[in-house]
Order: sequence, then structure tokens, then C-alpha cells
Amino acid sequence: MNQYFPPRPDISPKIYAYQDTNPQYNGLLKIGYTATNVAKRVGQQYPTLRPGALPYKIVLETSAMKNDGGAFMDHEVHRYLRKKGFLNPEGEWFRCGVPDIEAAILAIQTGERNEDNRTQNFGLRPEQQEAIDKAVAYFESYKAENNQTPHFLWNAKMRFGKTFSTYKLAQKMGWTKILILTFKPAVQNAWEEDLQNHIDFKGWQFVARDGLHYQEADKSKPIVCFASFQDFLGRNSAGGIKVQNEWAHTINWDCIALDEYHYGAWRENAKELMNAEEGKEQKYAEGEGIEYFDESIMPLTTNAYLYLSGTPFRAISSGEFIEEQIYNWTYLDEQKAKLEW
Repeated sequence: MNQYFPPRPDISPKIYAYQDTNPQYNGLLKIGYTATNVAKRVGQQYPTLRPGALPYKIVLETSAMKNDGGAFMDHEVHRYLRKKGFLNPEGEWFRCGVPDIEAAILAIQTGERNEDNRTQNFGLRPEQQEAIDKAVAYFESYKAENNQTPHFLWNAKMRFGKTFSTYKLAQKMGWTKILILTFKPAVQNAWEEDLQNHIDFKGWQFVARDGLHYQEADKSKPIVCFASFQDFLGRNSAGGIKVQNEWAHTINWDCIALDEYHYGAWRENAKELMNAEEGKEQKYAEGEGIEYFDESIMPLTTNAYLYLSGTPFRAISSGEFIEEQIYNWTYLDEQKAKLEW
């Protein structure tokens, strides 16, 4: 005979916030998570008994369950508040109000974290549309030989709009799992802002090391994962894949886009990156050129590669791309277009 055990209210996941009554903490709230009683959990953070009133005040206690039935942690609330510009002077302490925390929790619960403040509605320029059309024609006509994955290069000067164009290409191709690997991690803001500010990408999710995690994303909606080449393909000190990145190697990506590709060079010092130690990888992450990349040994799987660069001289001169696999947009092309405008 099956017995029914009703859920215990003291062990349901909760997000809480409290303020410390010490005047030096005025305006700050501590935001945490617990699966036990909130008062008990907060009390554990003040282990020294003292007479008089408690040195803290709990100002928020609410469910940490999403509408889809999954739970979320306090670090998701922290990330949301940081992205909204709230100061985070230390650990889990934030300079914000209770309504700000409630708004963050509601956004996480409903999955609408990226749906507000979309103000951009610009369209494609003619050259961007041309780049997309040529890439689509190549990918759709490609016939696999020797298990080779199709790859296409956009050789386009700065300010061409490669991020926006990549997202529009993904829409055109029906891609929903896109991995952006960059040789220059500082470009993350450009990729994130184009996705989260333009009305064309409502519902799309941006996954990054310091943002939404893949495990937390809604798999029924398009996902763009941003990472540095060094982080995802570099090795740990034992020579294996970094534990925090193992999930990425279990996915067959619709497309892997290699951004700022000119920071990489061809066929030199092959093992320098793959066997890199943490110190060397840190130098790479700060923009030091990577000496080698060969997609044939990359431990990730994808249906297509898109290379993005403004100066891919080695890639072109090496013969890795033929004319049908390249779209060029140079300074001269831009000046000609300006005259025609």
C-alpha cells in the first residue's frame, strides 16, 4: 500500500532577503537561497547570541520554483540584478530594494528575463543580406564528402555588423543551438546586446560563463552560447576537458561561429593551446594570439562552421576556403556603397 507524505513547508526551496540593522549596511540587502526554514537559515549566519532585538530583519521570503516546475538558485537572482546595474559591493549583498528583487524573481520564474527593454528594430543592409544569401546558398547546396563539415567565411571589415548578420543567418537556416567561440573574449557585450535588444530575437537566450547557464535555459527556445576558444577547447592540468565545460561536448550544435578569427593563425604550434596550462590560457583570454586552430581535431560537433574576420589573410592564402565559401566586404566595397547611397 502506497503511503502519501505531504510536502513539508520547511524544506521547499526559497529565495530570501534580509537587512542587517547595523547602520553601516543601510541600503544593502543580503539575498540567499535555502531549502530549509528561512528564519533558521538566516539565524545560522548570526551564531553569536546577544540580548535585545535581532541584528537583522527578514524582508523577503518567496518560492524558488519556476513556472515550468524547475527550481532556481540565488545566483540567478544575483546575475539578473547585476545585469540591471544594481551595485554588488560584496558577495550576496546588493544595494537595491525589495521590489527590485521581486521583479528579478518574477522574471526568472516566468522565463521572461530577456524580453524587456527591446528597443532595436533596424533591418539588414544590402551587403549584410548578400552575405547571408551567399552563406545560405552554400550551406544548403553542400554535399558532405569524407565526413567534412561545411565551413563559410565572412571576410568583412570592422563595423560590418557580423554579430547581427550571424543571428539573422541563424534565423534563416532555422538554427536553434548556436555556439559562438571567440579568440577575443572582450566582444561578448556586442554579441549579448544585439541578441537581447533587437525585437527580431525575442525569446532567444544568451548563455555565457557569467550569465545564464545552459542547464537553466529553456531548451524549446533558441539558445546562443558564447565562450572563449581558450576556455572551451583548452585543457585542464591533467590534460582533460574542463569539468565545467563537459556539457558543451555532448551537444551537436547547429552552427559554431568562430569570431575574431584573425587572432588565430594556421598550423603552427598545434599542441600549444590544446595542452595549455591555466597560466597560458589566461594570457590567451586577454587577447594574446592563438597560434593554431584546426576544426578537424576540435572535440565539438556541429552541422556548420561560420568564420568571422576582418583580416583572414592566412586562412585565404592557405587555400582552406575557395571562392564559393567566402563573402568579402572590404574598405573599398564600403566606400563604393557610400557613393551609391
